[in-house]
Amino acid sequence: MRLVIARCQVDYVGRLTAHLPMARRLLLMKADGSVLVHSDGGSYKPLNWMSPPCWLQERDAESSKLWVVSNKAGEELRITVEEIEHDSSHELGVDPGLVKDGVEAHLQALLAEHIETLGAGYTLVRREYMTAIGPVDILCRDAGGSTVAVEIKRRGEIDGVEQLTRYLELLNRDPLLAPVAGVFAAQQIKPQARTLATDRGIRCLTLDYNALRGTESDEFRLF
Repeated sequence: MRLVIARCQVDYVGRLTAHLPMARRLLLMKADGSVLVHSDGGSYKPLNWMSPPCWLQERDAESSKLWVVSNKAGEELRITVEEIEHDSSHELGVDPGLVKDGVEAHLQALLAEHIETLGAGYTLVRREYMTAIGPVDILCRDAGGSTVAVEIKRRGEIDGVEQLTRYLELLNRDPLLAPVAGVFAAQQIKPQARTLATDRGIRCLTLDYNALRGTESDEFRLF
């Protein structure tokens, strides 16, 4: 991972356009190719980013450097670097991945057992399908035989959608699996996460834990 603290301007050119005026920011260039632009506020979410697969080119200008990050869709993240205050690279090694809590692990097992919850004709390929960036919770096929990757959360938030997006981008490079669709499944899905998932063509599914366990909910029942 490369960490750069720099005074920079950022412009995103693609389906949408966005502009960040000149300011001091943290630029992250990760081993998977992704590039993220962070400020000192705004919690964990980057101000702008480019997900892999993408490519970084560094070009020299008269009074600044221009970093152009482009993806296969032709979109560009253009970073004009006026001054670099810090530039370092670090080898983090292979991450063991997120250890799911008991509820998420149980949801995964239950959904795999009742894979038809995703739709009629769905069949399970395997749980914990390993990729170079971590395991996909469930890999399955729909009624038409197309591959579907499922990410399961107890509470569905934006970071879960981003995680599934990275898996889909990687899986769709495999000609034996592509095209791969995505399903974001959780007991509760936040509106922002649902909006982002829908924008990226990912289907959202709200899971009923009791129904998957084969028990009935007593909500709204008098006796």
